[in-house]
Amino acid sequence: MTRILGQYISLATATLGLVELVLSFLIVETLLHVATGPSGFATAALPPVTGLAEFAAVFALVTGGIATSIGLYRPEVCLEPRQRIASAAVAGIVAYPVLLLLMVIDRSQTGLTGWVVLWLGIALLVWQAGILLTHLAFRVLLRRERMVRRVIVVGSGHHAARFADMLRTPRVRLFEPMIAPTTTSLSPESLRERGIWGVVVTSPDDTETHAPALLDSKLRGARVLSTAAFCEKHLGRIDLDGVDAQWLLRADGFAHGQLADLVKRGLDIAVSLTLLVMALPVMLIAALAIKLESPGPVLYRQQRVGLYGTPFTLLKFRSMRVDAEASGNPRWAQRRDPRVTRVGRFIRPLRIDELPQLINVLLGEMSMIGPRPERPHFVRHLADVIPLYRQRSYVKPGVTGWAQVNYPYGASVEDAREKLAYDLYYIKNRSLLLDLLILFATVRVVLYREGAR
Repeated sequence: MTRILGQYISLATATLGLVELVLSFLIVETLLHVATGPSGFATAALPPVTGLAEFAAVFALVTGGIATSIGLYRPEVCLEPRQRIASAAVAGIVAYPVLLLLMVIDRSQTGLTGWVVLWLGIALLVWQAGILLTHLAFRVLLRRERMVRRVIVVGSGHHAARFADMLRTPRVRLFEPMIAPTTTSLSPESLRERGIWGVVVTSPDDTETHAPALLDSKLRGARVLSTAAFCEKHLGRIDLDGVDAQWLLRADGFAHGQLADLVKRGLDIAVSLTLLVMALPVMLIAALAIKLESPGPVLYRQQRVGLYGTPFTLLKFRSMRVDAEASGNPRWAQRRDPRVTRVGRFIRPLRIDELPQLINVLLGEMSMIGPRPERPHFVRHLADVIPLYRQRSYVKPGVTGWAQVNYPYGASVEDAREKLAYDLYYIKNRSLLLDLLILFATVRVVLYREGAR
């Protein structure tokens, strides 16, 4: 991992992205030269922008941005051929209308021919083939053994076991944990012979006997990290087992100046207004469908906890029956929840029910990016059983957030705890770049219906 503009970025996948950006440019420029050459079919129609190189650059940037949004450069995608193929296919499908629209706008005076439309489809197919071949070469060069990093976990007790179990979950595929059996296994020679990527110390109090070997290995260039540093740098989350209020006081980050807040507010207004205008037809259709299907209000109003714990009224399209909580007891949504209406089963996976929250953003009650706002009942309960849970309200709640793009929908205390680890990471490291990364990742979440219920 390397830190760029305050964010931890995988150097390997960032390199892959840059290589494929250049490759995309070269592929399209070559295809343009072929199409507009002396024997080309599109001499009069192409290039669709000012020049060949300009359009090749636009093509590379658009496809690269969409591929990033779809998740093609997520490290775990490099391990799964099916995910690579699916992501490249979806990226091409999404990029086609976007690029076609740009060509229509640029060629508004001369129009587009059928040959140009066909050429764009061929260009995207060639681009997809080139991207998949580059991904495959990247996978072969690194090999699975070099992509999946072996990590020695030093420590004992519940914290060490919990940390090792977390690394074994399907969401964390790039690290293979091993419990340190002896002090000699931590020597620099032993680490090199076994191909150990790094050592993670889960509890300094339990590792006094390992301290000399650990220090020797670290001074000789080995990676020796605490769980807090490892989780933040390589997993994009805060280690809740290893932090407390004192850690929050000593840790860097968490600062956000007035200028940054003004810029974020300006972007919130601009993005929410743009999305409201673009989504208005969809919202009108959704409202009509809700009204026709079942009696009751179109909009669902619910109290949520906002900035600094201040309550506000969150707006959503109603996707459940009016009597969904007739008992008066708040309940989390479950898989195949019987309270969800037929319209709700359609609009919830696509996040259409969340669109009215853009009004909450315009009113300043929410931001586009931030921890998801929770109901007061659940906040009181979760704050009693999860340390630092109330600290997530020190930033405005968001329509989408870091936890939402990294963890599926949660409906339990343990799920809330896992999401808090990502929310605290966002609060500690928030920046304009991280907000943009979350917006890109949200496209993937919506398209693949990740975590929808």
